[in-house]
Amino acid sequence: MTMRAWQFKHGDRIASLKIVQRPSRDPGPGEVRVAVRAVSLNYRDLMAVNGLYPVRVEHPVIAASDSAGEVVAVGAGVTAFKPGDRVANTFFQDYVDGRQTPTKSLHSFGGGIDGVLAEELVLPERCFAKLPQDMDYVEGSTLTCAGVTAWNAMFAIANLQPGARVLLLGTGGVSIWGLQIAKAAGIEALITSSSDEKLAKAKTLGATHTINYRSTPEWQHEVLRLTGGEGVDLVLEVGGEGTLSRSVASARFGGVVALIGGVSGFGTDPNFSPMSLIIGAKRMEGVYVGSAEMLEKLSRFVGLTGIRPVVDKVFAFDEAPDAYRHLESGRHFGKVSIRVGA
Repeated sequence: MTMRAWQFKHGDRIASLKIVQRPSRDPGPGEVRVAVRAVSLNYRDLMAVNGLYPVRVEHPVIAASDSAGEVVAVGAGVTAFKPGDRVANTFFQDYVDGRQTPTKSLHSFGGGIDGVLAEELVLPERCFAKLPQDMDYVEGSTLTCAGVTAWNAMFAIANLQPGARVLLLGTGGVSIWGLQIAKAAGIEALITSSSDEKLAKAKTLGATHTINYRSTPEWQHEVLRLTGGEGVDLVLEVGGEGTLSRSVASARFGGVVALIGGVSGFGTDPNFSPMSLIIGAKRMEGVYVGSAEMLEKLSRFVGLTGIRPVVDKVFAFDEAPDAYRHLESGRHFGKVSIRVGA
């Protein structure tokens, strides 16, 4: 028996993605076999195929890190799941809980090891969490990376409380997840975009304030104006080069800038000065997704609050390269997903 999977080699570009046949196997002791039903893409997946992701190997690997599916078999000793359970996978194979370490973060799906853009997965039971009851597979596949990253930054790192303020850059997966979590948790959200149409959509999702960074290039001043000169408690910094100094300026005295991504690149921002952190008693902290425990907490939160993740477009399994191209275009609002199987 075999199953199909999309394989890539780091740096060989989207055009090199190809379907391969991989062996299908039964789960061993402590393992769970899942029929994948949906996969969601992240900017990180685009970086990997373009050779820009810092974690890479020379041999081909199965693509992508985020999936949801149905448990079809469990190995001896598995207690957390049974056939028929609906699950999402973790981002890291070995980061279950506690403090993040190099060892726990060594194996990320679709990075240094095979990913999840396949018809089935056989992984240790620690690599899965149950989906909220009313969430479909496409929505559930958005939890793993974007959802957990936003959760980690907002609650594990910044310890936001109801009434706090968060600034979200752009309308990609992490930012829209952050917006929806903020709305459900009673946190004031400000969001930027170059598109008034996308900003209008963000308003409907609960954004308190919206800023068009194209018409307001010095948007940090607008953030301060909208917050009465105080600034925000947390910035989800997904921009990178060209936005870092503005993000730091937007944070309140003692606020946090969570470094998540580099959509505009990872070069040096000539306007950034470490002194801006010192005199504002501000903190920058890198966010490398999060743990299985965080995924479980997010799933419970979503189930209780009724959040429905925003999915921009869903592609068929055979259209996976088109899904990558759509993500690369930047036209999406929320997540880009791929349906797998029945």
